[in-house]
Order: sequence, then C-alpha cells, then structure tokens
Amino acid sequence: MATPSTPLPGAAAASRSPAAHPAWVRATHWVNALAVLIMTASGWRIYNAAPLFDFVFPAGITLGGWLGGALQWHFAGMWLLAGNGLLYLGCSLASGRLVRRFFPLSARGIAADLAAALRGRLSHADPRRYNQVQRAAYLFAVIDLVVLVLSGLVLWKSVQFETLRTLMGGYEAARYVHFAAMALLMGFVAVHLAMAALVPRTLMTMIRGR
Repeated sequence: MATPSTPLPGAAAASRSPAAHPAWVRATHWVNALAVLIMTASGWRIYNAAPLFDFVFPAGITLGGWLGGALQWHFAGMWLLAGNGLLYLGCSLASGRLVRRFFPLSARGIAADLAAALRGRLSHADPRRYNQVQRAAYLFAVIDLVVLVLSGLVLWKSVQFETLRTLMGGYEAARYVHFAAMALLMGFVAVHLAMAALVPRTLMTMIRGR
C-alpha cells in the first residue's frame, strides 16, 4: 500500500514521460485559435459589405460593427496570425517536431485509420502520437491557412502583389479563393471541436501538456 509520501506508480510514470505538447505548442495553438476567431468574425462583417453570394452573415456573429471597424480588427488578427504562424513553423522545424508528428503520411495509411475511426476502433491511448487522419487534417489546416494569408494579401495590397494576384486569376477570383479557404477552415474547426468533445483527453493535453 502506497504511503502519502510515496507517489503512485502511474503518477510517477506520468511525471517522467515527456509532455504530449510542449509549452510553445500549447501557447501558439491558443493564440492561433484567438487569431482565427478574430479574423473570421471580422471577415464575415467585411463580406457582408460586398457579398459574393445571395446571403449575408447575421450581424450578431460578426466583429467590428461597421466596415471600417471590421477592417481594423481583421488587420490586427492578420498580424497576430502571421506572427504566431511563423513562430510555430520555426519552432516546429528547429525542434524536428514537424517531421516527427506529421510524417510519414500515405493514402493507404489515411484510409486505414479512417476506416478504424468509423468503426470506433481507432486508439487515442497515446496523445503524443498522431494517427494518419490527424496528420492529414492538421497539414491541411496549415496549407489552408497559407492560402488564406496569400489570398488575403491580394485583397489587401492588390497592386503590390500583382504577380500573386495574376496567379490567383485576378482580384475577384482571389475573393472566391479567400472565401473558399475560410469555409474549409471552418469545416476543419467544426470537426476539430467535435473530436475534442468525443475525446476530452485531447483537449486536456492541449491545456496541461499531458
């Protein structure tokens, strides 16, 4: 029987095991979540000023109050997102975490893990290891955020980024690219939140590191 001064074997092992997410990962994750929230809510208000489709977003879920205010919030979120993203990528590359966590990756591996997930047989026992569905989803989110930033640069400084504007098919095409990337990111966020609700341990590891 363990005495009060003697740590339980499981607790001792947990304290010795490396954190699932180091502090810099957790910090950049939550800063990124804040930046995405700011940019999305303000972006919806900007969209409402010149809709691409036959709908607008309810004013209650937008940020900025008016077009000028929304633009100010959007630019603030843009700098936060870009700076935080560069910090995350720099730390991931320098530490080797990017390669360790997101690779190897293959279509066969994704299909196998997806089939296991649909049958409820995909293990989440070790939060330090991403399955291939997670790897693909997170890499997709990174690429989608890059597309959001690049298309946003065209909308912000169309003349200065003329080559990028041309590659995207022009200013109006860049608006559609930006909107599509935003919609895809919201889809990722919805799935991400659903998975966190189904496997609460993943949320706790992003808060506490273990």
